[in-house]
Amino acid sequence: MSVRHFLSMMDYTPDELVGLIRRGIELKDLRNRGVLFEPLKNRVLGMIFEKASTRTRLSFEAGMIQLGGQAIFLSPRDTQLGRGEPIGDAAIVMSSMLDAVMIRTFAHSNLTEFAAKSKVPVINGLSDDLHPCQLLADMQTFLEHRGSIAGKTVAWIGDGNNMCNSYIEAAIQFDFQLKVACPAGYEPDARFLAQAGDRVQVVRDPREAVAGAHLVSTDVWASMGQEDEAEQRMALFRPYQVTPALLDNAASDVLFMHCLPAHRGEEISVDLLDDPRSVAWDQAENRLHAQKALLEMLVEPAYHHA
Repeated sequence: MSVRHFLSMMDYTPDELVGLIRRGIELKDLRNRGVLFEPLKNRVLGMIFEKASTRTRLSFEAGMIQLGGQAIFLSPRDTQLGRGEPIGDAAIVMSSMLDAVMIRTFAHSNLTEFAAKSKVPVINGLSDDLHPCQLLADMQTFLEHRGSIAGKTVAWIGDGNNMCNSYIEAAIQFDFQLKVACPAGYEPDARFLAQAGDRVQVVRDPREAVAGAHLVSTDVWASMGQEDEAEQRMALFRPYQVTPALLDNAASDVLFMHCLPAHRGEEISVDLLDDPRSVAWDQAENRLHAQKALLEMLVEPAYHHA
């Protein structure tokens, strides 16, 4: 049986993804009721971080502990990876000792190379191309607040970055329409757009994108690794700030999401996270629950035959 990874939203069927987020809701309920549930006792998750992290580290580490397992935090400073050990070699060794590996990295090829040599599941904790774990949390949050997202309209405002690419994959898998508003030259990657076909529309005007939208999402204007472009991006993206007034153009029951960290006064107005339409705090917490569902699915089955 070949090992399953979670590198992209496309690695699972739509039914499996809906099942995952429904399971996330169940695990959240267990935790809220104080029920101890430890299916991953003695299982160990290795977490390789090449980029800084708050929510990804907390949610995976706390999630493993809550499921009865352990997580080991590895920065490039702490491993031979930072000193040039080939990724495939590291994968062979690490996967002989661990039950799963979560990687937060720059080049997406680091993930695919590691997964190719890994005997255990590999999870994409963020790459320059995609951030699928965040989308599990976003989709869980929408389901909790509004029910199924199928057939709805979602607006992405700002940079066509890794989050935007993951929204494109989610549009395909969860069956919604996506409108992306971005400045010229900052469109999402053409291969993701090609895959989505007429499900995704790229426009310049944020008001056009949010018109009738049931969900509006954005992200920082300069992602990790783009700090040197920050000033130039500031000027270009200023018209793309999401404000309560912009949300007024959306559906009356619109939800606003942000994967955080947010730069108040830049991609969002200073007050936006306090707007009743914002569910960013629920969304952040749901990283924990959605990823616990993912860990339970990927790590547990290997031991059923023991």
